[in-house]
Amino acid sequence: MLAYDILGSGPGLILLPGIGGSAADTWDALVADLAATHTVLLADLPGSGRDPRPTARLEAGAVADRVVATAHEAGLRNFVIAGTSLGAAVAVKVAARHPDRVLGLFALSGFARPRTALWLNLEMWASLHAGHDEKLNALLTSLSFSEEYLADLTPDAARELHTRLVTYAPGTAQQIALALGTDLRADLPTITAPTLVVAATGDRFVAPEHAVELAHGIPGARLAAVRGGHAATYEEPERTLEILRDFLQDLHPARHGTTTAVLRRPANPAAGQTPIIPGPRNPHRR
Repeated sequence: MLAYDILGSGPGLILLPGIGGSAADTWDALVADLAATHTVLLADLPGSGRDPRPTARLEAGAVADRVVATAHEAGLRNFVIAGTSLGAAVAVKVAARHPDRVLGLFALSGFARPRTALWLNLEMWASLHAGHDEKLNALLTSLSFSEEYLADLTPDAARELHTRLVTYAPGTAQQIALALGTDLRADLPTITAPTLVVAATGDRFVAPEHAVELAHGIPGARLAAVRGGHAATYEEPERTLEILRDFLQDLHPARHGTTTAVLRRPANPAAGQTPIIPGPRNPHRR
């Protein structure tokens, strides 16, 4: 099993974080609202949060099975699963391996495989992490937020931001290795759960093209977009929450109010198509 927190009541909803982050910190701005209508399970990836450092190399299928075992321990027979970044990739694997358990799949800034730019970002992260290089904080901050969001921050504000958000979980190196070795392309056509894939249009870590690849590969998947960068749950929490709640409403209409539209995948999407919406709002702008 994995370390987890649980709160709220109603249909099950599992929230997974990305590399190095805890689920509680990653989804903090959204979780109170979601717990008003769902039993929310905040599950940490191996080696993050309260979960101990892995003793062996991580494998996507085994991590997915641990997520399901954790849900069983928490009393969730069926659930919607939502993840961001590496957590989204794990969520995809859960949906592929346990279709009888997954009622819906929500993938935010996720990927089926590390395309070249993401692969290079991960390799650089792994190298700086292994050397305990202090430049890693600046790198991860620049990759986690959109250009527009960072543009008006002072150096002191940027330093405060990476101090608050950049973590050094014991299992970070193993999680990076898991991301580098991930290839879910064969899993995508097998997924039967209703799926919403969300791209962050200013994401410089996991580019929106990754979301398009996921949406095109999963039968019937829908594609939506949020403004901002990779840390969408922090940079654009209201819009991220709106999209996720609308998706949950589609699955459990009796528990929610009205819905808003998301971008549906065309029958024959053009190569390279990405969702485009206006740029991010920056609360630090004066």
